[in-house]
Amino acid sequence: MKQDNTMKERKQTFTDWKNEPSVSDLKQNLDDAKADHNDHILNLTRWTNNLRVTGSAKPTEVAGQSSVVPKVIRRQAEWRYPALSEPFLATPDIFNVEPLTAGDKNRAIQNALVLNNQFNHKIDKVDFIDSYVRDAVDLGTVIVEVGWETEEETVTEEEPVFEFTLVEDPMQQQLVGEQYMQLIQLRMTNQDAYMDNFDPGIDQALDYLIEYQKVVTPQQVGVELVEKTIEIKNQPTVEVCEQQNLVIDPSCKGNIDKAGFVGKNFKTCLADLEKDGRYSNLDHINIDGASPESSDEFDNTDNDPSFNFTDKARKKFIATMYYGFWDINDNKVLEPILATWVGDTIIRLEELPFPDKQLPFITVSLLPVRNSTYGEPDGELLEDNQKIIGALTRGSLDLMGKSANSQTGFKKGLLDVTNRRKFNRGDDYEFNSNEDPRQGIYAHTYPEIPASVFNMISLQNTDAESLSGVKAYHTGITGQALGNNVTNGRSALDAASKREMAILRRLSNGVIKIGRKIIAMNAEFLSEEEVIRITNNQFIQVRRDDLAGQFDLTLLISTPEEDNTKAQELAFMLQTIGNSLDLGLSKIILSDIANLRKMPVIAKRIAEFEPQPDPLEQMEKQLKLELLKTQIAKEAALAQKHAAEAEMNGAAGMRDITQAALNAAKTQTEQAKTRQISSDTDKKDLEYLEQEGGITQARELEKIDRKAMHETEKQILQ
Repeated sequence: MKQDNTMKERKQTFTDWKNEPSVSDLKQNLDDAKADHNDHILNLTRWTNNLRVTGSAKPTEVAGQSSVVPKVIRRQAEWRYPALSEPFLATPDIFNVEPLTAGDKNRAIQNALVLNNQFNHKIDKVDFIDSYVRDAVDLGTVIVEVGWETEEETVTEEEPVFEFTLVEDPMQQQLVGEQYMQLIQLRMTNQDAYMDNFDPGIDQALDYLIEYQKVVTPQQVGVELVEKTIEIKNQPTVEVCEQQNLVIDPSCKGNIDKAGFVGKNFKTCLADLEKDGRYSNLDHINIDGASPESSDEFDNTDNDPSFNFTDKARKKFIATMYYGFWDINDNKVLEPILATWVGDTIIRLEELPFPDKQLPFITVSLLPVRNSTYGEPDGELLEDNQKIIGALTRGSLDLMGKSANSQTGFKKGLLDVTNRRKFNRGDDYEFNSNEDPRQGIYAHTYPEIPASVFNMISLQNTDAESLSGVKAYHTGITGQALGNNVTNGRSALDAASKREMAILRRLSNGVIKIGRKIIAMNAEFLSEEEVIRITNNQFIQVRRDDLAGQFDLTLLISTPEEDNTKAQELAFMLQTIGNSLDLGLSKIILSDIANLRKMPVIAKRIAEFEPQPDPLEQMEKQLKLELLKTQIAKEAALAQKHAAEAEMNGAAGMRDITQAALNAAKTQTEQAKTRQISSDTDKKDLEYLEQEGGITQARELEKIDRKAMHETEKQILQ
C-alpha cells in the first residue's frame, strides 16, 4: 500500500495535465498493435533469410548431398543499391528550396544553405543514404526517425576588459570610421581573413559602432574570468530505424501521418540517460527486470547479444519511447505527447517538443501495398525463382558429385600383377592377348548434365529479371537480349528506367518529407545566428527568424545518364552558336557543363573568369580612343568656325542688301536727272528751231493781234 501511494504521488506530480496517461494505458496501445507488428516481423524474417540464405531459406544439410543456394535475390539487390543511392550522392547539394511567394525568396535561399550544410557536414550523408536505400531494397520499407541533438559544455576563460573612448575630432572620427567600416565589411564577407588578425577590443568597437553609430577606441584595462556555455552540438539527426523494435498504429492504413501512436524500444543505460538530462525517476528503474535477455519486446541484433556490462552505470536495459496523441487537458482535443518508460516506471513525460506537432517518423515503401504501412521488397517476387534455381543447381551438383570421376576400372584377367604395377607407374605393360584393352579398361568421367537444366535455369533468371526490372550483369543490355529490332530494345529500356524512376521518386519523396521536418526544427531550435560557409571566402549569416515561411521543397536528382545528356545538349548549343555568343553567356553555359560533368572547381573558375586584355591591344585601343577624341575636337572646332563665318556672312549680306537698295535709289535719281536734262535739251533744241524758223515771232505777232482785237471789241461794247 505504501508503494502504491508513492507511485500515485509520483504520477500526480510528474506533470500538471488534467488527464495524464499511465504506463498501463500506453502499454495497452502497443499490445493491441502487436498482432499486425508480429505479422510484419514474420515477413521481415522470411525476406531476410531469403536475401542472406539463412534460417528457413537454407536447406537442411544431408550427408552426400549439396546444400548450395544461389543468391538470386542478393544479386538483384546488389545491382539495385547503386542505381538508387547514386542519384542522391552524385550531387553535393541534395536540397533546392523554392519559395511559394516572392516574399519568401530570401528565406528559401537561407533554408537551402542550412539544409545542405547540415547534410554535408553535420550528418553522415553517405551512411544515411546507404542505410536508407538498403533498408528499402532488402526489407521493402524504410522508416526514418527525425530528431534534434543538442549538447553544451561550460568552460571558464580569461577575457580582456576594455574601456572605450569616444573619438571627438571630426577628421580623426572620419578616418577611424572608414577603417571600422572596412573591418565590418571584411567580417561579413571573409571571416577567415578577419580572424587572422582578430582583436577583441576592435571587435567590440565594431559592435558599438553598429549599435550606437558612434566611433570609439578601445583600451584594455584588465582581464576577468568568465564562464561560457559552449554549444558543442545543435543539429538535426536522422536515424534509419530497426523495424523489429518499432510498433506503428495499424489503423493509419499506410499513412503514418495519421497514426495515433508509434512505439520504439531501444537499448540504453543509466549513464546515457543521466547525460541526456531530460529523464527523471532514474533511481526507481528495475535494471535487471528490463535487461535485453529478459525482454521479449526487443529484437537484439548485436553481434554478441549475450554480452552486457556488470556495473550499474553501463549495464544495458530496454526502454520504450512512446510518440502519440492524448487528451491531456480532458477537453476531447488530442495533443501530441512523448513518454518514455522502463519496465513500469515512467522516466519522461512531456508534450511533443517538435514544432510541426507531428510524429517524427517517415515511411517509404519500395513496392507499396494498399492500405498497409509496410511495403514489399523484390525478394517477395523472386522467392520462387531462387528456390527453383537452387533446386536445379543442387541436383546438378549432386549428379556430378556422386560420379566416380577420374577412377579407372580393369576387367579381371586383363593384367597380371607385374604388368599392373607397370601400368600404375606409367611404364609399358603387357596385357592378356585374349582381351581387348579398349573394352577391358574403363575411365570414369562426369555425366553430361541435360540441356533442360540450363534452359530451366535461364528461364528462371529471365523471369527474375523481368519481375525486378534489373538486367543481368553478364548479359547486359544487348540487341539479342532486348529483341530483334530497335523498337523492342527501346521498349525494354523504357520499362526498366520507368520502374527504377518510380522507386526513386518514392525514395525522393521520403527525403523531401525529412527536409520539411528539419526546416521546421531549424526555425525553432537553431541558435540565433548560424554561419554557413558557402565558398572558400564567402560567408552568410542565417538568422533563425529567416527560416520561417512557406516553402516548396524540391529534391535535386542527378543521374550520370541524364547529366551526360544535358551536357551534350549544352555543348551542341554552344557549338551551334559559335564565336558570336557573348562572353558572359558562354561562361554560363560552360559553367553548367562543368557542373554536369562533376567538375565543381572548374565550374567555379569558369564562372569567375575575367579575360585579361593584351597590353599592345589595350594600348592600340587607347591610342584609337585618343585619336577619336582629337578628331571629335577638330570637328567641333571646325563647326564653331563655320558657325562664326556664317554669322559674319549674314551681316555682310545685310550690308549688301542695304547698299543695293541705296544704289537702286541712286540709279532712279540719276535716271530722273538724265530725263530732265534730256527734256531741257529737247526744249532748247525746239526753241532754237522755232526761233530760227520764225515760228516764235509769228506766235508773238498773233498774240499782239488777239490782244488788239480784244481791246477793240471791248471799246465797241462800251
